[in-house]
Amino acid sequence: MKRLLFLTGNPCIGKTTVLTKTIEGLKSRGYSTGGIISHEVRKGDARIGFEIQDLTTGKRGWLAHVNQQNGPRLGKYYVNLADLDNIGVNAINEAMKHEKVIAIDEIGPMELFSPKFQEAVKKAIESEKLVIGVVHGKAKATLIDAIRTREDADITIVTFENRSTLHEIILEKALKFLQTA
Repeated sequence: MKRLLFLTGNPCIGKTTVLTKTIEGLKSRGYSTGGIISHEVRKGDARIGFEIQDLTTGKRGWLAHVNQQNGPRLGKYYVNLADLDNIGVNAINEAMKHEKVIAIDEIGPMELFSPKFQEAVKKAIESEKLVIGVVHGKAKATLIDAIRTREDADITIVTFENRSTLHEIILEKALKFLQTA
């Protein structure tokens, strides 16, 4: 029985959509879910950044933005460590205390600039709670490698072929774990 259910795949393939549908399925069955979801933000046809949202409070902030004035740079984006730590890390920590399920979208290069985020993720994956989330497909990082090699981790690749029904499979795996925990 796997306790860490992660999605991976190419950019813009639908990983967050699969995760969101899984969370909705869990909530409709009475399982409280906390943590974070990331959303891309566009202005016209151009992606200008990524927003993070606390699933419990609804609080939003910028993970990264093209016009950010400071923070680590990744490509054309500047990472907003203040919002990542204040909203993202807090949401994960609060989910560990109060929720049945911890959602983390995503563990990738932008998020890994934050030592506090890395620590919160480590605690979440070492907890006894169900963790569902997204890991960056190509990122090379100690934390991501540790997740990929855990015996209690199941990492599923989101593809064009499976993305419309994959949430049902992930939901089934999540419910099996929750019903035996």
